[in-house]
Amino acid sequence: MALIEIPASKGNAALVKKGQSVKLINTHGTQVVDLWAFNSADSSEFLSFPHTHTQTEHVIPKIGDVMVTNRRRPILTLVEDTSPGVHDTQCAACDRYRYELLGVTGFHDSCSDNLTAALSALGLTASHTPQPLNTFMNIPIDENGKIAFKPTVSKAGDYVVLRAEMDLAIAFSCCPQDIVPINGPDCTPVECHFEIA
Repeated sequence: MALIEIPASKGNAALVKKGQSVKLINTHGTQVVDLWAFNSADSSEFLSFPHTHTQTEHVIPKIGDVMVTNRRRPILTLVEDTSPGVHDTQCAACDRYRYELLGVTGFHDSCSDNLTAALSALGLTASHTPQPLNTFMNIPIDENGKIAFKPTVSKAGDYVVLRAEMDLAIAFSCCPQDIVPINGPDCTPVECHFEIA
């Protein structure tokens, strides 16, 4: 199995057949990776966390969880997770508007743009940017319901393995966030890798 790079601050995508597994590796241990999945025959059907929350009855995926689409059909199952299991399904993918609100002027890479580019390389489009599985993203919620943006608690080489429950396109973005410290205290995005088995 060949490792496929997700470049720092950029995206990548691949077609996956039902029954195949995708291993997403946090190569350096500090990187958040946004992950999406789409029905490869109809990109209007996609991994949906509002629907998955109803199915699994919790907001952070656990081993054995079957994640579903916006049509409530199984699309991915989490089969292995060597990280501490801290992921996020609440925060939207970063986009130009997020960076503008953070004071950025001019162009800034974003997960939303990375998704568009990664799907385009496969000849696919999405009508919008769905809520991603923010793998390795550490967003604690305090007793008052307030969230915080903290560095990932993963270590170098931690990975998740997801099994495809339909023929799908899987897309990733090594989050380019370099203002809040989700990608480590030095706010430096780095590359990650994945493989398909």
